[in-house]
Amino acid sequence: MSRLKTRFDALSQSKRKALIPYVTAGDPNPQVTLPLMHALVSAGADVIELGVPFSDPMADGPVIQLACERALMHHVRLLDVIAMVAEFRKTDNETPVVLMGYLNPIEAIGYERFADAALAAGVDGVLTVDLPPEEAVETSQLFRDRGLDTIYLMSPATSSARLKQICEYGSGYLYYVSVKGVTGSAALNVGEVADKINQVRAMTNLPLAVGFGIRDPQSARAIADVADGVIVGSVLVNRIAELAESPDLIPEQVGQLIADMRSAMDA
Repeated sequence: MSRLKTRFDALSQSKRKALIPYVTAGDPNPQVTLPLMHALVSAGADVIELGVPFSDPMADGPVIQLACERALMHHVRLLDVIAMVAEFRKTDNETPVVLMGYLNPIEAIGYERFADAALAAGVDGVLTVDLPPEEAVETSQLFRDRGLDTIYLMSPATSSARLKQICEYGSGYLYYVSVKGVTGSAALNVGEVADKINQVRAMTNLPLAVGFGIRDPQSARAIADVADGVIVGSVLVNRIAELAESPDLIPEQVGQLIADMRSAMDA
């Protein structure tokens, strides 16, 4: 059984919801990422989405684009991110880690090489923003043959036919983008999110996690009431940016943001 399924099953049995922080690997420098990952887990994170730095992150707003730029200034590449996961696994073999990024870096090193390296390092899932399911049949099979879950995005504009396709090809969990726009760009409408989540629940038994627009403990709690997981990214990455000149403070302060959300979700 995969770490993702094990974690979501355990959360379901305890009637709790997954808290899934996103951070960009190598931001603001590569030495921060590993202690930050451990701090997130200690603060209550259930799954970590680790962003792979990319020069043209089309789904991301300026906050995460700048995070990618800071990481790329330190020449952090896909294989470096995989190595970070391998290091994380030396002391944490339970927390699922999902790599989130874009297709170009994977194509650059080759699908099989990437999948083998990711599996060996202890990566659990892959979310490739610009690889739609209808173009990913062979890729998804290659990943899943190696035990890597393939996670796909849904949005308010996703049609019913496409939702069914995503549910068919996805594994691990499904990621519902709660707003129209890039990360950090719009206010959250929980009622609309709940309606879409209910529509998708009729099509799949996969856990449904919601991201984009979750900024504070109150919005995290509101989404936890309607979804299986809460994904939070831009507010964490923004705090990292504010502390870029004091990197030793990042694990504790970003961890506190997660701890506050965890408390609100469990209240």
